[in-house]
Order: sequence, then C-alpha cells, then structure tokens
Amino acid sequence: MSDVVIRVPAEVRDQLAAVAEARGTSLRALMQEIAAQTPTPEQIQERAERTCALLAERFGHYVTDEESAETRRKMREATAAHRAALAEAESPR
Repeated sequence: MSDVVIRVPAEVRDQLAAVAEARGTSLRALMQEIAAQTPTPEQIQERAERTCALLAERFGHYVTDEESAETRRKMREATAAHRAALAEAESPR
C-alpha cells in the first residue's frame, strides 16, 4: 500500500478526524471509504447507461437526450439550493 499526502486546511483535517473518531475508525479508513463511495465520471456514465437500458427494457421508456439534460439541470439546481441552505444555516446571525 502506498501513502499519499493531501494538504487541507486545519479545519478540514479536524472535521475529518472528528468524523473518523465518531465512526470508530481511522482517518485512513475514512478516506478509503469516501474514495470507494465517490464514483468517477466514467462510473457515473456507466450507471446512467445501465439505468437507461433498464428503463427501456422493463418499462418501455426510452430516455431522450433532452430528458437527461433537464434532469441534470434540475439536480444541479437542487444541489445548489441545498448547499445554499446549509451555508445559511451555518452562518452566524
């Protein structure tokens, strides 16, 4: 196994360490878990293709490029709204 040094602000390091401690695991194991759960762009594309094939095969619904683009747009908007709400909740009043 090789080691990698990742430089992050102290606040990020402390948060990751707190999460690892709360889970009863090491920082190394936490980072491995995060990496394993975070798909690459290629993996995301493969999943999308499998999902489209499943929808077509089982339900006879063929997802168009326009539907895909609209869904991606809605997901980006929802993610941005969620992040904004989190930032608002965390900001001092």
